[in-house]
Amino acid sequence: MAKALVGFIGGPTTGQLRETASLQRRILDLEDEIMRLKVENDGLLLTIRERVDSVTAGDLMEPATH
Repeated sequence: MAKALVGFIGGPTTGQLRETASLQRRILDLEDEIMRLKVENDGLLLTIRERVDSVTAGDLMEPATH
């Protein structure tokens, strides 16, 4: 029904089209940021796993030094 109403009143305005394009660009930017953060997170998780795997029982028995 919304499409019928938009068609009846003459379609989207230039401003609406501009805003839609702007929002679509923003969505793409946010999707890129999500992907970048996922890659960064995966790298951090890998680093943590490597460090945890290298810890020995002796390391856990040593007092912590600051």
